[in-house]
Amino acid sequence: MAKIAGLKLQPKRRERLGDQLYGQLLEQIISGALKEGDRLPSEKELCQMFEVSRPVVREAMMLLQADGLVVARQGSGTYVQRRPPQGLAALAGLSDIAGMLRSFELRLPLESEAAALAAVRRSPDQLSRIGEALDGLVRALETGASPTAASAADFAFHHAVAEATCNPMFVSVLDTLHPAIDRSMVVALNLLAGDAPQRTRRVLEEHARIFEAITLGDADAAALAMRSHLNRARQRLTDQHQDE
Repeated sequence: MAKIAGLKLQPKRRERLGDQLYGQLLEQIISGALKEGDRLPSEKELCQMFEVSRPVVREAMMLLQADGLVVARQGSGTYVQRRPPQGLAALAGLSDIAGMLRSFELRLPLESEAAALAAVRRSPDQLSRIGEALDGLVRALETGASPTAASAADFAFHHAVAEATCNPMFVSVLDTLHPAIDRSMVVALNLLAGDAPQRTRRVLEEHARIFEAITLGDADAAALAMRSHLNRARQRLTDQHQDE
């Protein structure tokens, strides 16, 4: 058999059944087929409709609840709690959205602790680099840079905070997460692009509060500011009314 130089084949990623069901239910919520306040079919009905097992249905429901999209009411059922932005499905594959949101579960404890350590360990040069990264993010958002460029500026800020921990393992883990972080940032920035200017201002204010706490050497305030920022970033992907 003849060899083709330079040919590289990537095996197709197999999607978890739970993520597939999550994506299909998410699509129904985004489209409005399932509206806020609507009751979802029962676990048994979902098993029959999608021809999947109960553990798969429970996994999908757990993910939807973790993202605040549905709420379970004891003895009553599960109801749609909020609807994601209309453009979300057009910007990312529905099962990919589950992966992006999962990355926040790791980022929350990781980056909150990084901010706390940066507040007490950062050198003057490291603090300066965090400030420069913040300035770069301000320029990117205020001048209408592309979502890709703005995402790079946003990640540079978070990377500078990780570097200021003086623990290279924080940087290593953040670099490993970079593909998922970048996807979520690009999607969020695309959603932000058509929104009112106050949303951009709030995003910048969140980053500024992190920088201010690190500058003051206040570890608790830095951790809280980072956690608040990441929670709101996650909510912007799942709630069309966030920041209104």
